[in-house]
Amino acid sequence: MHQALYTPGLGYYAHGSAKFGAMPYAVQDGERVAGSDFVTAPEMTPLFGWTLANQVAQALQVTGTQEVWEFGAGSGALALHVLQALKAQGVTLSSYTIVDISGSLRERQQATLAEFSEVVRWVDALPDAMQGVVLGNEVLDAMPVKLLARVHGVWFERGVALGEVATDSAPAFIWQDRPTDLRPPLDIPGEHDYLTEIHPQSEAFLHTLGDKLTAGAVFLLDYGFPEAEYYHPQRHMGTVMCHQAHQADSDPLADVGAKDITAHVNFTGVALAGNAAGLDVLGYTSQARFLMNCGLLTYLEAADLPTRVMAQKLIMEHEMGEFFKVIGFYKGEPWQALGFATGDKTHTL
Repeated sequence: MHQALYTPGLGYYAHGSAKFGAMPYAVQDGERVAGSDFVTAPEMTPLFGWTLANQVAQALQVTGTQEVWEFGAGSGALALHVLQALKAQGVTLSSYTIVDISGSLRERQQATLAEFSEVVRWVDALPDAMQGVVLGNEVLDAMPVKLLARVHGVWFERGVALGEVATDSAPAFIWQDRPTDLRPPLDIPGEHDYLTEIHPQSEAFLHTLGDKLTAGAVFLLDYGFPEAEYYHPQRHMGTVMCHQAHQADSDPLADVGAKDITAHVNFTGVALAGNAAGLDVLGYTSQARFLMNCGLLTYLEAADLPTRVMAQKLIMEHEMGEFFKVIGFYKGEPWQALGFATGDKTHTL
């Protein structure tokens, strides 16, 4: 999964395809050409970033910091809207740092954020110590996972190999299982075959943040479930999905490097990894509740109809509202975060 997404020049996030946007195609010189593969909340409406900025502003004030760190900034749309909103509120930032390993996306971000060039910077590695507010929208789902398969009662790690082919054909990727001592964090009741994922890289990411963040807060927005839902006995096919041209499929071995590969987030594992690294949970709730707590409905009242229609997708239950979750952490003294003021579901983790 790491190679398919991040191999320089070949991986999905390492070449120049559009990736983010509302349309699966574009028109150039009157011809239809490949466009984007999926749309994220910041591309749907600026109200997402403007609303999130209210939480960022509170966190900066409470923690006494002046820096924002964004991981996996995509097209740069979220950074643009957060910076616009913070500027309108008179919030002073010493820096807005983007951590993104994709060179092609960095070029796109630089163009998007040209008006804030004095405050935005890009880094390839984190310093020994950092402070401020950390943002990650749809970052955890793109971190490589390990596949575990229970077959006839025996656990295997499912990996990728090259299949045997005729001499005049190119080799094809195939699944290959090998015995493993790795297990899901919960026992899976039943004797049926079962495929799932574990998330060592996303948990390591939380450990890194906890080790390096000396003061501040972390807000991570993504799709996923608490552990008990993630490893439910009926979720026997796992959660790995691919996205290309606004179509979803479940075969990561096809069109390798040309499409996104994701897995849902185990938010219980994220919370435990953060706790183990010295981060305390601020809250955990649905994206709908978080955005409404942060003032989205006030923005909707003043919005025109097209903007209102797009923004409602962020909070409608059958769209992104319940499917996406938000988890927050803090380093320092506890405080009540705006986004978790009502509807906090930390007890479900």
